[in-house]
Amino acid sequence: SLAMANVMWLLGLARFMFPNILIEPPTLFKVGFPDALSDGQVETKFIPQFGVWIVRSQYDGQPMIFALKSVCTHLGCTPNWLEAEQKFKCPCHGSGFYKDGINFEGPAPRPLERYAISVADDGQLLVDKSRTFQEELGQWKDPASFVPV
Repeated sequence: SLAMANVMWLLGLARFMFPNILIEPPTLFKVGFPDALSDGQVETKFIPQFGVWIVRSQYDGQPMIFALKSVCTHLGCTPNWLEAEQKFKCPCHGSGFYKDGINFEGPAPRPLERYAISVADDGQLLVDKSRTFQEELGQWKDPASFVPV
């Protein structure tokens, strides 16, 4: 029984010395050059790793590039971009969002959120996931939430 206690103590010590590590993607990352996005394009290749769509579209009549957070504002599911219908559609409860992120159908209570985006020193778009912007709070007018084109 003393040997078993020693084994348990050693296992506990090993667990303390080698904890589980959660590896998360970086909050700052580059997504390419603004000219690589055509007008009206929704770039989906950053969804698997970073959970973000890069969109070149218009909001409030102004052409811009912005980074939309890929989390439905209803219950947190990941909507899909439906190219043929030009909308984001949540598979969980049917919420729909226009290309600019504004909700228009289903139970989602508000638009999708944006991440901060800017142009880095090398000319590439730089997304900062540590800062989010909500349309209903007027934050989409903040210059850090879009890059004018």
